[in-house]
Amino acid sequence: MNKSSRHNSIDFVELAVPSRAELASSKSFYSTVFGWTYKDWGDDYADTQSSGVGSGLNAHAPQPTARTLAVIYVDDLEAAHQRVVAAAGKIVKEIFSFPGGRRFHFTDPAGNELAVWCER
Repeated sequence: MNKSSRHNSIDFVELAVPSRAELASSKSFYSTVFGWTYKDWGDDYADTQSSGVGSGLNAHAPQPTARTLAVIYVDDLEAAHQRVVAAAGKIVKEIFSFPGGRRFHFTDPAGNELAVWCER
């Protein structure tokens, strides 16, 4: 998928893992059941592209939610942030950098938490 066709699309799903100690067992579970292979990004995060839509396992504490987190790709992170605020979304995690890009988290009017990201 090229960059322009990804704009405003869910392209990543993040699953919460209760602790760093359980990250290895979660990776093993998905590898055994579905054959997914993971790349580690430190002690508390791993992701895979072999799950169809990219997905990650997040054991970063404290976890704000134990729910699955849909992550939306955009071309312009600041513009998306402004649109979320203008539409009465609540920013729950301001823009931050991570290996590979930047993102922020928000809740929609129904209380669903999502993230928005862009490449650096």
